[in-house]
Amino acid sequence: MKKIALVTDSDSSLPAVLVEKHHILQVPITIHFGQQSFTTGVDINDQKVFEMVDRLNQIPTTAAPSPGAFAEVYKKAFEDGADSVVCICVSSKISATYNAAVTAREMLPEKDIIVIDSLNLSMGQGLIVLAVADALEHGTKPGDLKALVDGLNPRLHTFAILPSLKYLAMSGRVGKLAAGMADTLQVKPILTTRDGKLELLEKVRTSRKAMSRLLELVKTSAGDQKIERMSIIHVNNPAGAIDLEAELRRILTCPADIIHAEFTAGLSVHAGAGVVGVVIQSAG
Repeated sequence: MKKIALVTDSDSSLPAVLVEKHHILQVPITIHFGQQSFTTGVDINDQKVFEMVDRLNQIPTTAAPSPGAFAEVYKKAFEDGADSVVCICVSSKISATYNAAVTAREMLPEKDIIVIDSLNLSMGQGLIVLAVADALEHGTKPGDLKALVDGLNPRLHTFAILPSLKYLAMSGRVGKLAAGMADTLQVKPILTTRDGKLELLEKVRTSRKAMSRLLELVKTSAGDQKIERMSIIHVNNPAGAIDLEAELRRILTCPADIIHAEFTAGLSVHAGAGVVGVVIQSAG
């Protein structure tokens, strides 16, 4: 049987234990605070990001991996005995990561490398990577994986509560006056993924009502379909993640094992500390 290496980027938010379990190779996103650079999953995480944000009063910039970074991972996979490489990237609509992965493939024209745009992010992308890992472990051919990803995307639903507009205001995405008014009025935006982007879905007054609305959205999205996989995602809010799991189990038949994952630094800087949300994968 051919050996196939699975590659992704750190915007997939996959916990290290799952990366290790499925032998997934990760290419990290880079975080820049002025002249200082940090590598997601190596020397920075969500906690350190927001410690620095609050101390420096500055939102960092992020950088997609270079083609060279992907090429090095591809080469390492082949050196370790892989016959083929499959790479699943964060949505091309929010990052240059996919283009970098494609360029790296073109740098190794003699090698069998497939690059797939997940058209998703965070654990939406992460659940796609896990589904691909399962498929490869059960003998699915690499050429059939694009169809698998295309079929899975409509069954993935992401909803998250943004507790404050403070960090969006710091980044310039929201005016400081508007953010201050929203926080004063306890407005809690609910985010979702749509067409490969993280977008504002609704604005709800108070945390309690926002949580109630999020649960309603998840229940509606699941419908009468079995939930095959579920992940709780958060930014520096593990207690909120535990509370959300309890609420979800109260209203839904959830998988026995629910994955808890940090957004990871490449994404969390665009949302802010305190975010909590859920990704569900419903049955086809």
